[in-house]
Amino acid sequence: MKIITKSILALSLLFTVASCDDSDLDPTLTVNKEVTTINSANDLRLILSGAYNRMTSEFYYGRDMLIYGDVRSDNAFSTGNSGRFVTPGSMDMVNSDGYARDTFTQIYAVVSSSNLVINTTITGANAEETAQINYYKGQALMLRALAHYDLLRLYGQQNVNGGGLSADGVAYITEFKSANLSPARNTVGEVKNFIYADLDKALTLMDAELDDSTETVTTPAVNGLKARVALYFEDWAIAKQASSDAMKQATINGKRIAQSSEFVNTYTIPKPVNTIFELAFRDNDNNSIDGLYNIYASTTYGDIVVLDDFKNLFSKSDVRGTTAMLAIDSKNRLRNVGKFIAFESNVPLIRFEEMVLVNAEASFMINNADATVLTSINSIATNRGAAAYTTVTRDYILKERRKELAFEGFRFDDIARTKQNMPIVDALKQTYDDKGAILYGSYKYAFPIPLVETNANANTKQNAGY
Repeated sequence: MKIITKSILALSLLFTVASCDDSDLDPTLTVNKEVTTINSANDLRLILSGAYNRMTSEFYYGRDMLIYGDVRSDNAFSTGNSGRFVTPGSMDMVNSDGYARDTFTQIYAVVSSSNLVINTTITGANAEETAQINYYKGQALMLRALAHYDLLRLYGQQNVNGGGLSADGVAYITEFKSANLSPARNTVGEVKNFIYADLDKALTLMDAELDDSTETVTTPAVNGLKARVALYFEDWAIAKQASSDAMKQATINGKRIAQSSEFVNTYTIPKPVNTIFELAFRDNDNNSIDGLYNIYASTTYGDIVVLDDFKNLFSKSDVRGTTAMLAIDSKNRLRNVGKFIAFESNVPLIRFEEMVLVNAEASFMINNADATVLTSINSIATNRGAAAYTTVTRDYILKERRKELAFEGFRFDDIARTKQNMPIVDALKQTYDDKGAILYGSYKYAFPIPLVETNANANTKQNAGY
C-alpha cells in the first residue's frame, strides 16, 4: 500500500468549500471544490463563526494554549494523574509529541478559516452591507494575526540560542488556496511585521459603531492584541499607544477594571465588565471532560495543580489568593478553583486589566520616572484588596501580572520575553526532565515542529535540539 504524506500547512492551503456550512471546513484532500456560494456578509459571518469555533477546541484556547503558559512555569505543574501535560510540564518534548502536533494543526485550521473570509470578494453589496463585510474581514485579520502570534511564541526560535528577530519563526499563511504547498518558515521579524500589518489593516476596515459582543473581535480587541504583541517584542511606544487606545475604546463600550467585590464573579458569568475579548462556551456547547475545568479541578483528571510559591504571593486581603480562587483539595493539593469553574465557563482572551498592566510596563520602560505607572499598578492591586505599592520597579509590574493573569496563559511568555531562566520553586514538582535548571536560551524554550510536518514539507526546518 502506498502511503501519501501531506504537510499540515499544505492541507490548510489546499481545501476549498462549496457551501458555508462549517462542517465542510475540515482540511482534507477529498474536498477540492471551488468557492461559489459565498455571496453576502452573512455568508462571511457563518465562515467566521467556524474560525471562532476552531479556537474553542481543547487543542487551542479551549484548554491547551492556556495550560502551556502555566504548566511550564513557576505557577503550576502536572501530576500526570491522567497522563496529561506531562511532557510540556517537564519541558521534555520530542518531535513526535502529540501536544506539539495537535496545537500546530488546530491553529493553522483557524488561519485557514480566517483566510477564506479575508480573501473572498463580494460584489454588488450596498453601503451598509459593505461596512459589515469589511468588519468581518477585519475580525478575520485579527484572528489570523493572533493565530500566528500564538504559533510564534510556541514554535519560534526567538528565545533559543540568542535567536532574536532573525531566527526561524513560523510560516505566515495569507492564502486560502495556494500553489505553494510547501511553505518555508518566515523569520521572527517577518512574522512580527506581518502581524502588525494585519492588525493595522483590520483597524482601517472595522467601524467601531459595529462593535457589539465581546464574544467576537471588536476594535478594542484589535488594539489589545497589538499592545500584547508589542510588549512581547519590546516595542514600548507601540505597546503604550495600542493599550491606551484599547482601554479608551473599551471604556466607551462600558468596560473597566473589575472591583474586588466583583472579581470572583467575572469568571462565572459571560461578558463581565472587564473582558474585551472572550470565547463563548455554553451548557450545550463546550469541551466537556476535555476542557479547562476538568484539568484544573479535583476530578478524575485534575492533572494541573498550583505550586505553593504562587499562593505565597498574596496577602490575606487580596481576593486573588482567597479560597474563592485557590483552595486545598482532599488530597492536600492546591487548586485553581476560581477560574474555569465549569464546563461552560467562558475563556477570557483579552481583559481590561491586562491592558492596564501592558500600559504600565511600556510606560515604565520608556520613562521609569513616569508617575502614571504607580497609579496604574495600584489601580489593579487596590481593586483586589492588596496594599498599594509605594514605588515602582519592573519586577513589581511583572509580579502584578503574575498574580492578575495566572492560569490565563501568560506566565511562561513573561519569563521568556524578559530573558529569565526558568524559576525553580519546587524541584520535586517541577521535574524539568530531572536535569535541574533550564537556562534562558535552551532549546526547550520552544516546542518542536511536529514530525509529520517536517517529514512532509522539506521547506520546514526543525527547531534546534529536536
